[in-house]
Amino acid sequence: MIVGGTSGIGLALAQHYLALGAQVAVCGRDLQRLDPQLIERYPAIGAYQLDIADKNALAAAIDDFSGPGLDLLIVTAGLYFNTPSIQLDPATALQMLRTNVSGLNHAFELASAKMLQQRAGQLVAIASIAGLLHDYPGASLYSASKRMVIALCDTYRKALAPFSIAVTTIVPGYIDTAKLRALNHGDASHKPFLLTERQALAHITQAIAQRQARCIFPWQMRWLVSLFNCLPSPLRRMIRK
Repeated sequence: MIVGGTSGIGLALAQHYLALGAQVAVCGRDLQRLDPQLIERYPAIGAYQLDIADKNALAAAIDDFSGPGLDLLIVTAGLYFNTPSIQLDPATALQMLRTNVSGLNHAFELASAKMLQQRAGQLVAIASIAGLLHDYPGASLYSASKRMVIALCDTYRKALAPFSIAVTTIVPGYIDTAKLRALNHGDASHKPFLLTERQALAHITQAIAQRQARCIFPWQMRWLVSLFNCLPSPLRRMIRK
């Protein structure tokens, strides 16, 4: 099951696992975004219209899909705004928290309950390289929410490891998705170390197959963030992200 699987990386992952012959379900707020040709090619694909922040709807979808068992849950759903945290209005800030933090926790809580009965399975969440940034004045709410995603994954991993359930945290840099292009006036080519969806998919599927604890890519962005975290506080304070 892929929560946030109707577009972008989530949809690419769905197509990948469908091609391997897996039984796949995708969840999203707008199922009309699904390519009709995908449904024609894979008529057995499951599709659930829901908001990850709606725990009851998410529980119903997981119960419906996981009758024979749930091997893999991937959460790609997330909100991002090109706006510093202090400029977000209260409703938008709350929406980001409900999607990026509490929604992920709901999904992991519900799916892990199923997997604990099986004593097997894997949980996967898409975080962001921004989540590796240390907190600093001017840092965005998005960065803080993605730090929480990484922390949640670490907590679930520790709790579920004794029961043969893996938790994989995907920590990507910039991926050239339609959403990123839309946020950058149709062109994201100026983003540093930009990856194609195909390149990102290769990293993600390999990390999932190997049941890695954490997959951070590209390496250039990882080093860039590490260097930024080493800057003196006054310099970091001058940078808004």
